[in-house]
Amino acid sequence: MELYIGGYAQGKLTYVKGRHPGEKHPVWDGATETFTGRTLKEAPVCNHYHLWVKRLLKDGADVRALTGQLLLEHPDCIIISDEIGNGIVPMEHEEREYRELTGRLLCELANKADRVERIVCGIGERIK
Repeated sequence: MELYIGGYAQGKLTYVKGRHPGEKHPVWDGATETFTGRTLKEAPVCNHYHLWVKRLLKDGADVRALTGQLLLEHPDCIIISDEIGNGIVPMEHEEREYRELTGRLLCELANKADRVERIVCGIGERIK
């Protein structure tokens, strides 16, 4: 599994596609699609992982279990997420819970990942 993180609109998906030219990786968009219950032969690119977490939390789903299922079904997947823990702490409890859980999940994913990179201005910096 590979993990790519960075701020909003920093070119993460374009960077990932450039790192894997010619390879077929179906892209799932966490803003609108679910990563569960799919049967794919190729390892997926899970774009907008942070938005998937937000949607699952809103629906009351077990995000940690579903992330584990994703990794079990697709151990070679590529996960792309915005870094959302910087800046002003939101006043709303739900937003704080979302940021906290997403940050902790990203820490767990980074620990399991074979490669972790931070993308800034379309340029990758390898962390792991």
